[in-house]
This record gives sequence, C-alpha cells and structure tokens, in this order.
Amino acid sequence: MTVAAGSVTKVGPVQTVKARQSVGAKIAEKLSGGLVRVFLIVVGLFWLVPTIGLLVSSLRAPEDMSASGWWKVFSKPSQLTFESYRKLLENGDITHSLWNTVLITVPATVLVVVVGSLAGYAFAWMEFPGRDWWFLGVVSLLVVPVQVALIPIAELFGKVGLFGTILGVILFHTGFGLPFAVFLLRNFFAEIPRELLEAARLDGAGELRLFARVVMPLGGPAIASLGIFQFLWVWNDMLVALVFTKSGTQPITVALQTQVRQFGNNIDVLAPGAFISMVIPLAVFFAFQRQFVSGVMAGAVK
Repeated sequence: MTVAAGSVTKVGPVQTVKARQSVGAKIAEKLSGGLVRVFLIVVGLFWLVPTIGLLVSSLRAPEDMSASGWWKVFSKPSQLTFESYRKLLENGDITHSLWNTVLITVPATVLVVVVGSLAGYAFAWMEFPGRDWWFLGVVSLLVVPVQVALIPIAELFGKVGLFGTILGVILFHTGFGLPFAVFLLRNFFAEIPRELLEAARLDGAGELRLFARVVMPLGGPAIASLGIFQFLWVWNDMLVALVFTKSGTQPITVALQTQVRQFGNNIDVLAPGAFISMVIPLAVFFAFQRQFVSGVMAGAVK
C-alpha cells in the first residue's frame, strides 16, 4: 500500500509478480503466441523437404528424374508411377537383404531389451558383492567407440566361425547396446518406490515374479524408449554390416550401397530402396511414440 497526498494506491499480488518478472520471461511470454507456432510449423516443413523429395523421386520414372527435378511432379502428376517399386521388389538381392535386416534387427533389439531389463533390475534392487563396482564397469563401456572393437572382434569371430554370419552381427549389436540399456533401465528402476516392492515381497513374490509383475509394467515407458533407440540404431547401421557381413548376409543398407553404379545413375533403384529402408523405422517410432515420450519424460515430474 502506497500513501501519497491523501490518496491510497493498492498494489495487488498479480501486479507484484509481473513487476518481478525478468526481461527474458517477458520476451518468452510474448513469443509464445500464434506467430511463433506458425514459424515452427514452417521450419518443420522445411525439415521434411528431403523426405518428401525422396518419396516423390521414388515414384517417378528414371527418364523423368534425369530430365527434371522432383518438384516438377506437382505440375505433371501423371509422372507418378509404382514401376520402380515393382522392379525393386523383383530384385532378389534387395528383397533378401531386407529380410536379413529384419533377422538382424529384431533379435538384437529383443536381446538388448530382455538382458538389459534383467541386469538393470539386479543393479537397482538386488544385493550382491561388488554391485556398485560392476555397475561402474558397465557404465565405463559407454565410452568405448565401436570403431576400436571392429578389428579385434572380427578376428575373434573368424576364429570361432561367426564372421560373415547374421549371428555374429546380432552378437556385436547386442554387446554394444547392453551398456546403455543397463545404465538407462537401472536408473529408471531405481526410482520405483521401495514400499511397493516390499509389499509384493510380503505377499510372497519372489524376485522373478516381482520383476515380471511389478517392475516390468512400471518400466514400460523406459523399456519402449530403449527398444526404439536400439531398433533404429541397428536398422540404420552400415559400418558394422560392412565389416561383418558377406554377400548372402548383407542388410538393406549395404545392399543399396552395392547397387550403386558409376556416379549413382541407378536412382530408380536407390530412391525406392532408400525410402523403404527409411519408412519402416519411422513406422516403428510412430507406433510407440506415446511410450517413447513417456520414457523420455519419466522422472521429470515427481
């Protein structure tokens, strides 16, 4: 309350809060309007331009692609055709490599999720000698780059007969995916209330039943996030596949690279193949989008 020359001016709590707002807060409040949203939508559309261009190029004939840019299709929609996809699916090397990609990605993702979940629960809630030191050792493996292990593991796989096989690629991806999986899930499982686990133990639940009935349902968002990360990493991998696969076990990324002729003139094969290789992980991501967001935001609100 302010008194001046017989007049009384009351300062309300809302005005006090506004007076205390920083300049940054005021700018952020003004920028949260519709104009900023329109700007962000425009930026998002620009990010989608390469994907749209790849899709349109995959639906054009080779002679049309060599004659003009992909954007010309909007003035000549008659150029759109599925002939390139038909030829691609008739290519035995491409279809076989696509199946190899599935055979590599699905087991590598499932193994990382299952083993990482069990190990994360053990490090979070089970007592055993040297638990913290073992966990520190697992976390330290996160800093080991993949390139360092390529030659030693290739020599090891060659001695045991796994080099050039799908099983060898699965084991490599599983081994390098587990440190991150254990680190992520252990930290997530550790946030589960202890009282909930103790109540389940009092009801006679063992460790395995406790893990399956209590921890797994509560850890669904984190497990889904891990599965998406691992799936995308393995599906889009090319470096490991180039080193550890042969002609009969190559995934789609390597098969498309081998299809490239001089100066990449076979765009009629590369465009539909690249789009098919891209759309499958996109479909997986959007299918589990809600679980992924929940896993990323887990722990942000107590």
